[in-house]
Amino acid sequence: MLQTRTVGGVDLAYYIVCKRKLWLYKKGIGMESESDRVLEGSILHETSYPRLNKKEILIDGAFKIDAIDGEYVREIKLSSKMQESDKMQMLFYLYQLFLRGMKKKGLISYTKEKKTVEVLLTEENKRNIQRAIAGAYQIIDRDTPPPLKKLNYCKSCAYYPFCFSREDDDYDA
Repeated sequence: MLQTRTVGGVDLAYYIVCKRKLWLYKKGIGMESESDRVLEGSILHETSYPRLNKKEILIDGAFKIDAIDGEYVREIKLSSKMQESDKMQMLFYLYQLFLRGMKKKGLISYTKEKKTVEVLLTEENKRNIQRAIAGAYQIIDRDTPPPLKKLNYCKSCAYYPFCFSREDDDYDA
C-alpha cells in the first residue's frame, strides 16, 4: 500500500539516517512491526512522562508529538546514536508549530544516557528544515529507491533483511 506523499517528523529522521529507508517507508514497505528496537521504543513512549496530561498529541491530523510540557515539546529516545536525525525530527515539529503560530522549544531525552538535549528553532534551523523537507520530497518522488549504502548502523535497522537479503553473511559495516 502506498503511503501519503506528505512528509512528517519520522520521515525527516529517516531522510537524515538513510534515504533508501525513507523511500521504502513512504512506498508502504513497512518493516518496523518486526523490529525489537521499534517495539522497545514503543514501550518507552507508553511509559514516559507519566505526570504530563498532554502526551501523543496529534496536530491538525498531520503529525504527532510525544508530549508538550509548558514551553517545550518533548521527545524521548532510547539512545543518542542518531542524535542528528532526532534533532531534525524535533526541528520539524517546532517548525510546524511555528507555522501554526506556536513558539516552542524542544527537549530530546535520551533514556540510556540519562541526558536531555535542548533544540531551538533558530533562523538557520528554519532554513535547514526547509531544505530537508524539500530533499525528502525529492527522494519520495523518485520512481526507484536510492542506491544501497552500507552504513555502520545497517545491521540494527528494521530494513536490514530487505536491503541485504542478497548479501553475503560476512557483511561488515
